[in-house]
Amino acid sequence: MGYATVKGRKFTVMMKRERVGGYSVWVLELPGCISQGESKEEALANIREAIEGYLEARQIMMKKEAKGAEPIEITL
Repeated sequence: MGYATVKGRKFTVMMKRERVGGYSVWVLELPGCISQGESKEEALANIREAIEGYLEARQIMMKKEAKGAEPIEITL
């Protein structure tokens, strides 16, 4: 387990060496945000790029879905 900082935010990154070569990486806080690389360094660079794309897409999606919605705060 490691961490990646993107746009000032820290994310938990899991990395696994693959049997066929290279590394798979994914972000615990961002379901579906995955990438890979031939080396650890490449995999980490790729996951940083994937995180940026994920956050940009989520922001666009949230703006579209939030039109006409009322924010409500809840406490657990």
